[in-house]
Amino acid sequence: MAEAVIFDIDGTIVDSVDFHAKAWQEAFRHFGHEIRFDAIRSQIGKGGDQLMPEFLDPDELGAKGNQIEEFRGKLFKEKYLPRIKAFPGVRPLFEKIKANGQKLALASSAKKDELGAYERIANIEDLVQVETSSGDAEKSKPHPDIFEAAIQRLKEPVSRENIVVVGDSPHDAEAAGRANLRTVGVLCGGFPERVLREAGCIAIYSGPEELLQRYDESPLARRAKL
Repeated sequence: MAEAVIFDIDGTIVDSVDFHAKAWQEAFRHFGHEIRFDAIRSQIGKGGDQLMPEFLDPDELGAKGNQIEEFRGKLFKEKYLPRIKAFPGVRPLFEKIKANGQKLALASSAKKDELGAYERIANIEDLVQVETSSGDAEKSKPHPDIFEAAIQRLKEPVSRENIVVVGDSPHDAEAAGRANLRTVGVLCGGFPERVLREAGCIAIYSGPEELLQRYDESPLARRAKL
């Protein structure tokens, strides 16, 4: 049995990926950049430090990057955050993991205040033992910083071979792989199964509800070996 499970949030436990993409699209447009929605959506899961360089050259990034990110953050909280819902099965899945004596952690590129809002939306505030947000990582996914921070915050050391990450994006799997962690993918964030497998996911489920239903046969219930 995995001793600890680290969850991504956006697209994994809450249905927020499209809203993040819309907020970024509006922010870029406000500063004079018209960028396709699908191009932005494919980058969701990264923090602004890794997302913006995909669309802005270094001069633009230096001149406007901070303003764009600040505008996006304010827009997202005011316009989109109130519309976000949790995926079915999140709390029962977390309860199952905790009842089995496994440690529960969240590792997200979200801001700390957004993280708290997501925990309330998913009704898991009382179940999460460790949480890390964008302020805990020098670089966001697909860099491994956020997972390294989560591992360091586990009260009792856990071998990496006994930690499983759950995420919806290839950026989650790539970041986890760089931290020598295995990733279970979920399709509820909208990334194709092929993309998740190519990024390194060892198993794929439709979302938290199916992962709960198939928990006993999933990598979460098996002792994982790299």
